[in-house]
Amino acid sequence: MKFALSLASAAARSVRYGARAAVLNLCLTLGLAVSVAAEPLKLVALGDSLTQGYGLSGDDGFVPQLQAWLKAQGRDVIVINAGVSGDTTAGGLSRLDWTLSEPADAMIVTLGGNDLLRGIDPANSKANLDVILSKAAERGLPVLLMPMEAPGNYGPAYKTAFDAMYADLAAQHGALLGEAFLKPLVRGESDLTLMRDLMQSDGIHPNAAGVAKIVEGMGPKVLELLDTVGAS
Repeated sequence: MKFALSLASAAARSVRYGARAAVLNLCLTLGLAVSVAAEPLKLVALGDSLTQGYGLSGDDGFVPQLQAWLKAQGRDVIVINAGVSGDTTAGGLSRLDWTLSEPADAMIVTLGGNDLLRGIDPANSKANLDVILSKAAERGLPVLLMPMEAPGNYGPAYKTAFDAMYADLAAQHGALLGEAFLKPLVRGESDLTLMRDLMQSDGIHPNAAGVAKIVEGMGPKVLELLDTVGAS
């Protein structure tokens, strides 16, 4: 009789332990699923010195300010600084495969400023950006294309061709199109000389306050980009 009771007790303990193990395994499985779902998105910022943060230190650059802004919006995003000072559209294209060798969820492309400084034919710049967007599409990577605006000193034909290429390419590749990268610095100002207070002494790169205005201006477009991740 005692032996039978002992067997019954052991069987009951085995059932309890089995149930506990099953619950534990289920919790671990659910915990793993939650962990995977909570992984931050990876946003690559491909660009030149404006992206890289030329002349700025610590948290003042474009990438850290954008990441802080996104965090303030409740978005868990790692912004990867793929900006290289002096890069043209050709330079950005030449390192794109290496830049995207690690998994990414979306990409911001801000290139063309150095093409302007060197007076590169807009047809060449457009061809380079075309390949960049094509390679991103091959990876299923949504892109926010940030234009630059040509000055008038190259002539109206150059300006027209350069300024138009961003909208043309965005439409062709289904990319999001932002406004001109530096436009937030002059928005609402009747006196464009006020922009100087938001620029570094070289007159080309924004200072920390200027970057903050740029990030605030383009932030909604970045959110729109992130909302497209996994939508297709």
